[in-house]
Amino acid sequence: MTPAAADPNQGSTTVLFVCLGNICRSPAAEGCFLHLLAQEGLEEAFQVDSAGTGHWHVGKPADPRMREAAARRGLVLPSRARQIDATDLTRFAHILTMDNDNLAGVRQLAQGRSPLAKIEPISRYCRHHSLEEVPDPYYGGPEGFERVLDLLQDACAGFLDSLRPPRH
Repeated sequence: MTPAAADPNQGSTTVLFVCLGNICRSPAAEGCFLHLLAQEGLEEAFQVDSAGTGHWHVGKPADPRMREAAARRGLVLPSRARQIDATDLTRFAHILTMDNDNLAGVRQLAQGRSPLAKIEPISRYCRHHSLEEVPDPYYGGPEGFERVLDLLQDACAGFLDSLRPPRH
């Protein structure tokens, strides 16, 4: 597979997943995508990160409930929360948001700038689920974290497939 939209400075495809606080959905998306890349031996072809539009959890690991749900699926969530900033708009080729508020926040950050990033909702890549947003599981029970992982595994697989060259 030849990575599409590779960052010319890095020689790899750069992907940033964004949610609100960067402790539930975006680190889970990062973990799902990293897992897919490892399964296909594509780790060297990508640089993957996650961030939040908010600053409340900066420096913290993913929510323990999300880490536990991810671990049951063999997924590792390695990142620490950070807030998206303007440099991310040129460091990443793809910025995938979890909901409409995150999408609006990233687009607002991009106003007046020339982003390299294609900014879009991750739900666009779901193949088996029909939804506009990935719901925030933070205030719900364990089933919400499982549902989010179902959605993100579907969307991440669809996103990776979208980067593959067309077959003839």
